Amino acid sequence: MLIEFRTKNFRSLRDEQALSLVASKDKELLATNTMPTGIRAAPSVLRSAALYGANASGKSNVVKALQYMRGVVAESATVMQPGQPFSVQPFRLDVASASEPTTFEATFVVDGVRYQYGFALTSQRIVAEHLLVYKAFKPQRWFERTFDAATGKDVYEFGAGLKGPKHVWEGATRSNSLFLSMAVQLNSEQLRPVFDWFVTRLLILNELSPLNPQFSVRMLQDADTRRRICEFLTAADVSIADIDVVTRMVAGQHVHFDLVTGKTEVRAEDVEENQLRFHHATEQGKAVFDLQDESNGTRNLLFLTGPVLDVLSRGLTLVIDELDTSLHTLLVRQLVQLFHQPELNTGGAQLVFTTHDTSLLSAPDLLRRDQIWFVEKKRDQASTLYGLSDFSPRKTEALERGYLMGRYGGVPFLNPLLRGKG
Repeated sequence: MLIEFRTKNFRSLRDEQALSLVASKDKELLATNTMPTGIRAAPSVLRSAALYGANASGKSNVVKALQYMRGVVAESATVMQPGQPFSVQPFRLDVASASEPTTFEATFVVDGVRYQYGFALTSQRIVAEHLLVYKAFKPQRWFERTFDAATGKDVYEFGAGLKGPKHVWEGATRSNSLFLSMAVQLNSEQLRPVFDWFVTRLLILNELSPLNPQFSVRMLQDADTRRRICEFLTAADVSIADIDVVTRMVAGQHVHFDLVTGKTEVRAEDVEENQLRFHHATEQGKAVFDLQDESNGTRNLLFLTGPVLDVLSRGLTLVIDELDTSLHTLLVRQLVQLFHQPELNTGGAQLVFTTHDTSLLSAPDLLRRDQIWFVEKKRDQASTLYGLSDFSPRKTEALERGYLMGRYGGVPFLNPLLRGKG
């Protein structure tokens, strides 16, 4: 489960910004919207968090920052080539920030152990990296890496808690790869939970990593999962009684590479194609439709339902940019409420999402005050992330109305259109 994410000097997030999922002492919706951690410093965390802000305010950059961090962890030791620069984008609207490193840090819990991992980088190299492990209240510093500009070398300090051939891993770590990632590639089982949290337990959906329809299609091929998906669609007032996955072979092409000759050859081969058939049922009759006959909203809901049910069953952290795209506000509420049902969300799954749907702020028993965050871009074009709790709103306060009136910020500055002279 995610506890906190911090970033600095990433795109419009010039100054350090922190998104915390640590629950406040507020008792409202405690049993549904929070879950215990077993950690004294953060006894309970939130099951979901919503980020609001005007267009181009920077809320998508919060998602992209976490996504970029995940990508460096996943690929720096394997995909990155020696000497290959990072495509990181620091804040470019002041000279000082443009030349400073970009930093990331995530705190999360895996199997009851809290990890605090972070790193800093420039386009050319990793300049800092650290890992704190809380197996007790006092943290253990397993490793810390800093770049010494005077010598042009990385300096490592290792704690007693980290076992294994640390200096072998150190020697194998390139300037543009993370020590964490390289050590896991060289079979560090102690560090694998940290690596795996980013790679397998953190799912991010945005325009850079859109929904993959084939994921839901594969889930529909399992009878039990198909039943659960259809039940959710029915509960969402979509009259789909069942969904068939029809698999057939169609003409296609494959590119073959000959290792001996080094030549490529395009061959005509049959490929497998899956088609969805939707069984609709009403009191007046039944009919079967193809995927293209369904609305964009139904398609988006179907392709999102599969990953959401998978996240809930596996206890993952799901981050979605613009959850409300093509979805009715009541469907968005229902998706969020899935994470707030302890009997369904038994594995500690979390949902972090950006949205423009202000009606969620006034929906009864949906979000606590500490689950609501805002992103606002100042006149110097730097974005600030802050929580609704900073304003200490009253229990009876009309949050949607207050937000639209600009009481909490995070709304666009609207100027009257200039009128032409007649």
